[in-house]
Amino acid sequence: MSEAVKPPLTIRMHENDNVAIVANDGGLAGGTVFPSGLVLREKVPQAHKVALIDIPEGGVVRRYDVPIGYALKDIPAGSWVHERLLKMPAARELQGLPISTVRPPAAAALEGYTFEGFRNPDGSVGTRNILAITQTVQCVAGVTDFAVQRIKAELLPRFPNVDDVVALAHGYGCGVAIDAPDAVIPIRTLRNISLNPNFGGEVMVVSLGCEKLQPERLLPPGSIALVDERNVADVGDSADAKLDVVCLQDEAHVGFMSMVDSILRQAEEHLERLNARRRETVPASELVVGVQCGGSDAFSGVTANPAVGFCTDLLVRAGATVMFSEVTEVRDGIDQLTSRASTPEVAEAMIREMAWYDAYLDRGRVDRSANTTPGNKKGGLSNIVEKAMGSIVKSGSAPISGVVAPGEKARQKGLLYAATPASDFICGTLQLAAGMNLHVFTTGRGTPYGLAEVPVIKVATRSDLARRWHDLMDVNAGRIADGDATIEDIGWEMFRLMLEVASGRRKTWAEQWKLHNALVLFNPAPVT
Repeated sequence: MSEAVKPPLTIRMHENDNVAIVANDGGLAGGTVFPSGLVLREKVPQAHKVALIDIPEGGVVRRYDVPIGYALKDIPAGSWVHERLLKMPAARELQGLPISTVRPPAAAALEGYTFEGFRNPDGSVGTRNILAITQTVQCVAGVTDFAVQRIKAELLPRFPNVDDVVALAHGYGCGVAIDAPDAVIPIRTLRNISLNPNFGGEVMVVSLGCEKLQPERLLPPGSIALVDERNVADVGDSADAKLDVVCLQDEAHVGFMSMVDSILRQAEEHLERLNARRRETVPASELVVGVQCGGSDAFSGVTANPAVGFCTDLLVRAGATVMFSEVTEVRDGIDQLTSRASTPEVAEAMIREMAWYDAYLDRGRVDRSANTTPGNKKGGLSNIVEKAMGSIVKSGSAPISGVVAPGEKARQKGLLYAATPASDFICGTLQLAAGMNLHVFTTGRGTPYGLAEVPVIKVATRSDLARRWHDLMDVNAGRIADGDATIEDIGWEMFRLMLEVASGRRKTWAEQWKLHNALVLFNPAPVT
C-alpha cells in the first residue's frame, strides 16, 4: 500500500498514556481525522507526539505510563506536543529505590545454537582474528598509522586467516593529570582493550619512550596470559619475559623509515601466529554482546530497542553475556533497574555508578538535560526522561546479574550493566574494554558509527531510514511500525544474524565499507 493511501497511524505505548506518536512517513497534516474522531490541530512530524486529550497547564504528559513532563500551558487534544511545551520532571532520587523486587520466572535455556569462533589462550572467544597494535601515547599515532598502511599492503595478503590490522590510537598517555585518582579509568580501559578477545592474545605495543604512560605501567606484570616468550608480561613465570615493545626513541632507530621497519618486523611475527589459528564450533554462550543506541528518535523505544531487548533475552537464555550502558540514558529509569537486580549488591553497585555520574555532571556545571541532542528532538524525543524510557528496553526483561565499572573487564555471564557515558564512541570504547566481541547499534536519525575492533550490526528504527541508508543498515526494525513484522520476528532475525556475523559468514555494512571511528578514552581527570 502506498503511503498516500495509508490511513493516519499513531502508536500509543500504554493504555494510560495521554500522547501517542505519529507513525506515518512524512508526518500528518493539520486537519487529519483519526478513526477515533481526533482531529489534528496542526501538522505533526513523523515520530512526534500528539495530545490524545486536553492537557491543562501543569498537567502530566504521560508516555510509557511514565510522566515525561508537565504542560507549560494548556495543550488541547490534537495538538503537537514538543519539548517547548514541557517542563522536565526532576531526577528520581537515589534513595528509597525498589531493590531486587522483580523476580521473573526463570526462562527456559536456549540450547543448540553455535557459531564458529577463535578460541584464545585465556579461554575467551573471538569473532574476528585481528592484529591490534597498542599505543602508549598519542605522539606515536602518525608513525603507527603509516606502518599499519604498509602492513596491510605488504604483509596482510600473505596471511589470509588474519582479518585485519588495527592501531589502537587514543589521545592519552602523558600530562600532569596522569597521576590523578581517576586516571586509573583510561589506563585500565586501554589495557583491557589490548586484551579484547578479537585480538587472539597477541599484544604488540608502540611507545615513544618519554611518555608518562610507560609500557610496563600500561601492561604490568601479570596482566597478560602466557602465550610465548615474546608475548608475556608476567615476569614471575619467566626471568626473560618482556612486553613486545617498539620504542621510537631507541637509539637503534635512525630515521623515520627505520621506526616503521621495526614495527613491520614485529608485526610479522604476530601475524604468523594469528594466521595459524582456525575457527572452531563454539556455543552461543561465548558471545559477549554490547548493545547501544545513537542518533535516537521516538521510534527507538517502539521498534529497534524493544527488538534488541527481545534478542537480549534470547542471548541470556543461550548463556551469553550482554551489556547495556549509557548512564544518563538510563538514569531516569533507575527504579526499573534496581528492581531487576539479581541481588541487593548489584542494585547498590548501579546506584553508586549513578551517584558518581551525578557528581561528575555537577562538577562540570551541567545536568542530565544536556544529553538530549538537537537530532533527538527533531526525531520526536522531548527530553531525557522520554529518551531514557526508550533506551532501557534494550536490556530486555532478564535479571541484571552484574555491574561493570568504566574500563573494567566483564567477568560473568548474563545481563550486565556496563557503566559508561552516553557518548557513542566512549560507550563503544568502554564496552570493548569490557570484552565484547560483537556490537549492536540502533539508530533512528541515522549515524555511520562503526568500530574497527568488532563487527557492528546496525539497526534502523524506521523504514524510511532503512530505505535511504540501504547500504548502511543491517536490520530494518521499522517493519514493526509498518505492521509487517513483530518485535519477536525482528528479535529472532537479529539473533540469527549475530551467529552468522560472529562466524565470519556475513559481514556487516560497516565492515564492508571499513567504516570505523576513533577510540575515545573516558578521562574524568583534567587533561593538561
